[in-house]
Amino acid sequence: MTQIFRLNATVRRDPAVDAWFTSGDEIRRLAEPWFALMRACGPDVREVMHDGYPTACVGDAAFAYVGAFKGHANIGFFHGAALADPAGLLEGSGKRMRHVKVRWGRPVDNAALEALISAAYGDILSRLSSSH
Repeated sequence: MTQIFRLNATVRRDPAVDAWFTSGDEIRRLAEPWFALMRACGPDVREVMHDGYPTACVGDAAFAYVGAFKGHANIGFFHGAALADPAGLLEGSGKRMRHVKVRWGRPVDNAALEALISAAYGDILSRLSSSH
């Protein structure tokens, strides 16, 4: 059976997500363009604050999130271990989740990170279609 992490109360645009980006420190703003890409993946993308972080879902099925920490932002993927990562951006050793750390002043492979976000969206669509 396909594993899918589901969240309640997802909406098309959550004001709490927007508030998260405008409150707090600059690290949150570092993560904002990546969350914007998650939002733009498709018309079925919904969002919710989960464990204090903006989380992107298809319906109620989570596929990615952003988080802000002291010196970096995480761009995280709920099924990241299943994603192809030819650029080697993904970190983590959990059974399913992986993340990319983004820091001010350090270059990031934008194309590779954009591809991971797109792949995570495609992965959740595939999981959802195979679960029916």
